[in-house]
Amino acid sequence: AQAQDGDTVALVAGDYKGHGGVVTQRQLTIRALTGPVVLHAARQLPERKAILVIRGGEVTVEGLEFRGARADDANGAGIRHETGRLTVRNSVFLDNEIGILTGNDEKAELVVEDSEFGRAPRIEGGLHHLLYVGRIARFTLRGSRFYLGYEGHLVKSRARRSELKYNLLADGPGGQASYELDLPNGGVAVVVGNVIAQSAATRNRALVSYGAEGALWPENRLLLAHNTLITTGPQAAWFARAWRERLPADTQVVTRNNLTVGTGVFNLGLGGDHRGDTTLSGP
Repeated sequence: AQAQDGDTVALVAGDYKGHGGVVTQRQLTIRALTGPVVLHAARQLPERKAILVIRGGEVTVEGLEFRGARADDANGAGIRHETGRLTVRNSVFLDNEIGILTGNDEKAELVVEDSEFGRAPRIEGGLHHLLYVGRIARFTLRGSRFYLGYEGHLVKSRARRSELKYNLLADGPGGQASYELDLPNGGVAVVVGNVIAQSAATRNRALVSYGAEGALWPENRLLLAHNTLITTGPQAAWFARAWRERLPADTQVVTRNNLTVGTGVFNLGLGGDHRGDTTLSGP
């Protein structure tokens, strides 16, 4: 609350219990001066939403760990991003109902780099996603790791444009996520160079889902290139599914040089332009 526009709030290493707040500055950086810096949620979250609520302009969060967020509406988040442009780097989100949850500001942007999301709470019927992006302008995810989901998805994005590059979306032993990547409202989605792996205890056969809830944006295009898609489940997986019956007729789907591992189908039912994709049936 004391910070001025353009300031940096630096935290020394330690466990911060019940510390959090609302960011309204036009420009602010919050980062670890030394690490690890762990922000543990209190019983009452700021605005009953998140450990940090971002309602500023240009905000950067670096090197922080967010743990244990719970809220009355079951949407307790490490970070609630409501407006502005938020960049999150080298941060960790564990045991939160949702790691990062955005609002539906169609001008907002979210960038997440080199971060870790995991250990969704084991709450039956909770459908807690590790990262949930609403109807914002642009979402970028790079170099980040997701694991141990439970019922909800590892990553869900309703953004106009979603770019996911060089991430590890692997639920892992003990994980029970639904989709590894859910793009329910279409839009432009660029998915390149990721390792996307479904656990044996998955709650859904599909790894990547596009358009399941119908199109929201005027332009709808899915590009899947140079990804490795893995299933370890006993049932045949649906490596990627585009819900054609719920998308505009001019929706484009392009795949290039993807590798699928395990038993399942890839471009069957996707439609579009496919080249260089390869399947391995072994473990």
